[in-house]
Amino acid sequence: MATKADFTEEEWKALQTGASGAGMLVAISDSGFWDTFKEASALAKHVNAAHTANESALVREIADHLHSSPFGVTASPQEVEQGTFGSLHTGIAALQAKSPEDLDAYRKFVLDIAQSVAEAAHGVAPAESAAIEKIKSALGDGSAAASASPAQPPA
Repeated sequence: MATKADFTEEEWKALQTGASGAGMLVAISDSGFWDTFKEASALAKHVNAAHTANESALVREIADHLHSSPFGVTASPQEVEQGTFGSLHTGIAALQAKSPEDLDAYRKFVLDIAQSVAEAAHGVAPAESAAIEKIKSALGDGSAAASASPAQPPA
């Protein structure tokens, strides 16, 4: 079983940025002032739940050190999208090489974050669904199976 020590600093940051960036990408895809607070709360609750209860020790460790805002407040939607997808590709490659047994758990973690954020305010908007589909594509094979069941909002 892999731990943070098995990854380079760049790989570890990519695993974290990919997860939190997925939530941010969904949030900005259909943003509203009050929705932002609900979505940020959903992201934080989901990450906290993963830190304490995820079956994968590696995902728990990623969630433990996750920052909810990996991009600056002035980052454009394009910067968030590019940074998120670049991080997801780097993170997935690192997991495939160093901890393939945690790959499905990471994919599910990322998709659950995205889905929780999408469901946080007024249901899932078409733009949020489109963002989630892009995230699934970036996660590669296995992401469809990981997202077969709807995300359970944290208590």
